[in-house]
Amino acid sequence: MTTLPIVDAHVHLWDPERLPIAWIAGDTLLDRPFGTDDYRAHTDGLPVEAYVYVQVDVATAYALTEVRLVAEQAAADPRLQAIVAFAPLEDGRRVRSYLDDLVRLSPLVRGVRRITQGEPDPEFCLRPGFVEGVRQLADYGLSCDLCLTHRQLGPTVELVRRCPEVRFMLDHIAKPAIREGTIEPWRAQLAELAALPNVWCKLSGVLTEADHSGWTVAQIEPYLAHALAVFGEERVAFGSDWPVLLQAASYRRWVETLDGLTAHLGEAARRKLWADNARRFYRL
Repeated sequence: MTTLPIVDAHVHLWDPERLPIAWIAGDTLLDRPFGTDDYRAHTDGLPVEAYVYVQVDVATAYALTEVRLVAEQAAADPRLQAIVAFAPLEDGRRVRSYLDDLVRLSPLVRGVRRITQGEPDPEFCLRPGFVEGVRQLADYGLSCDLCLTHRQLGPTVELVRRCPEVRFMLDHIAKPAIREGTIEPWRAQLAELAALPNVWCKLSGVLTEADHSGWTVAQIEPYLAHALAVFGEERVAFGSDWPVLLQAASYRRWVETLDGLTAHLGEAARRKLWADNARRFYRL
């Protein structure tokens, strides 16, 4: 188990009694409040020094309320040091009025995420409005988290190419088909994406793309090894995707698993993976 400082680049907190979150409704594990006290309990004994809150796809009308509530929780847990918030990027240049309100809400807002994984059109991210909306983020000093599946990875490479002035963070290594054991074309497309210098990669969300109850280290190792190889030690960051992670493992088990799979790296590279890169990307 690592004793190096940890900065968790991907944490969710929610209270479905205050904010409507359709995708967890009725889920016996996830459809309940998860707050800072729960996160503290699940990370007890681990050297987590800071973490980044990532938006949870609440109903759009509540997205700014989500940011306000999370900023209030940061007062109770100083380890919560950055927020990645929702923004309707598909609205093109008009998104600036939303971004104006967003950055006024809290100085903790460091980035934006507009999830595209559920869009039926794999090229949704290349629609002119979406590309123009992403480009606006540079004027606000905001990064863009990318949440997609392997089916949308090809078009996402082109999106990043069209927005060289924006810094991107790829969530969950683009959700490869680990459960099915398929690695191409994800492997080739991820290498293509990593060749672009303005995109980074979170080592997160991997176990929930494998079989929740039967995953093995051997099953996930090729995917993590490839992400590490193509992005290199400067552009990878640890993320837990807690509490979604709990569908497949405890927080501690994910840390132990990733620690074992990266034990061959030198200490400097491991420090970057576990903490330093996230600090740098999200300006903690």
